[in-house]
Amino acid sequence: MSFTDKAKNKVEELGAAAKERIGDMTDNDRMRAEGANQQSGARARQAGEKVKDAGRNAKDAITK
Repeated sequence: MSFTDKAKNKVEELGAAAKERIGDMTDNDRMRAEGANQQSGARARQAGEKVKDAGRNAKDAITK
């Protein structure tokens, strides 16, 4: 995974966490849910990218 992809996912995850916390503080269930949903999506993308990296690393180890 490229550094920019990691950075984008982390920024989105942090923004979503902030949105979720603001929803908690203001008792806004919709904002809280949106933040949680966005945060889950960012984490899932991070996990997918890590799987891709592991596959590339395994391929490189075999071909060397």
